[in-house]
Amino acid sequence: MSQFELKMPKLGESVEQATIIRWFVQEGDSIEEDAALLEIATDKVDSEIPSPVEGTVLKILFKQNDVVPVGAVIALIGDSASLPTTPPVSVSTVVSDVTTAAKSESKEQPKQDIKSSRFYSPLVKSMAKQENISIDELNEIAGTGSDGRVRKEDVLNYISNRGQAPKAVPTATIPIVQSQSAVLQQPKVSISIGAEDTIIEMDRMRKLIAEHMVNSKNISAHVTAMVEADVTNLAEWREKNKDAFQKRYGEKLTFMPMFTEAVAKALRDFPMVNSSIDGDKVILRKHVNIGIAVALTTGNLIVPVVRDADLKNIGGLATDINTLASKARENKLSADDIQGGTFTITNFGSFRNLMGTPIINQPQVAILATGSIEKKPAVLETQFGDIIVARQKMFLSLSYDHRIVDGALGGAFLRKIADYLEQFDPSTSI
Repeated sequence: MSQFELKMPKLGESVEQATIIRWFVQEGDSIEEDAALLEIATDKVDSEIPSPVEGTVLKILFKQNDVVPVGAVIALIGDSASLPTTPPVSVSTVVSDVTTAAKSESKEQPKQDIKSSRFYSPLVKSMAKQENISIDELNEIAGTGSDGRVRKEDVLNYISNRGQAPKAVPTATIPIVQSQSAVLQQPKVSISIGAEDTIIEMDRMRKLIAEHMVNSKNISAHVTAMVEADVTNLAEWREKNKDAFQKRYGEKLTFMPMFTEAVAKALRDFPMVNSSIDGDKVILRKHVNIGIAVALTTGNLIVPVVRDADLKNIGGLATDINTLASKARENKLSADDIQGGTFTITNFGSFRNLMGTPIINQPQVAILATGSIEKKPAVLETQFGDIIVARQKMFLSLSYDHRIVDGALGGAFLRKIADYLEQFDPSTSI
């Protein structure tokens, strides 16, 4: 067969580049169709890339830890007979091809691409063109992406603070294990290390989590509100029906589907919470896509997304949540599984924590933390007077972005979630 050009795939709507984590093959190796060729990583997810054809690996054009634009040729696959006679293709040739394509595109966008040594995604270049940001200005924007690359959020931040944005730090001055945003935003802390201390290097996912959390605190004005909900009826119904539920749906019934249903209903009642902020504009999301934070065995965290949660019953939500959680723990999530969330739930109760103050998952404007359900003495009013009884209660904590969600809206939304849980009606949910 003729040579097949393996290109860096696009793993999501906003993904414009990916990092090669490792190759499973070497030049000269035979490869079967659908066998794993390499593993790549974006700022969202790690993925194994299978070979689309059967043949021999003739040339590997990028090495481990290289950051490669989407669409660039990363390897050549062909017949083993063509291996000795295949003209050598160097990385510089591929980079030259990518550069040539960029120059070709620059004819249409001369102000954005010429005389720039930095890589800019098509989205960033388009935004720069729309906002009349010159290439000199673009080069001055401090990037918070991998290796200091400029992301959409950096351009939006620059636009909202035009003239006051910090200058970009040259990439060469940034340690490879530290993101540029961390250099710009976190003060240097002097740490003494003892002879018996142990130093542990953060893995790639932990570095990304750290960067995203710091960015979120810098972007959003965080406020946290809390309510206590009486979920006795819900807890008793689940205990009585979990076995029958599993027989009917083939899924274990946790509390998370009920929490998700209540949140989805409340988001329909208060659509402003189901939104994002773009500069001085508010984007109201049409779909209610709820992210569920999942703790991994590595100690890291990932947030797969249940799409159109408001259109599903408890059975459908349980199926989606359990499937996504299993895929997360088996490292089988796709890029689409973790994109497009409009609101996030994190369950502190799974660790027997009563409450917490979660950090907003950008670009969303709110996140809910659910605490553990505990039996507590409560005062109930009856026709014979007040009595003290045991009730099952839990705390709900809502962190919201005060730039768009005020106390009245945040408080009413949180109270509505609690009301839905307290008034849980299985006849309308199953």
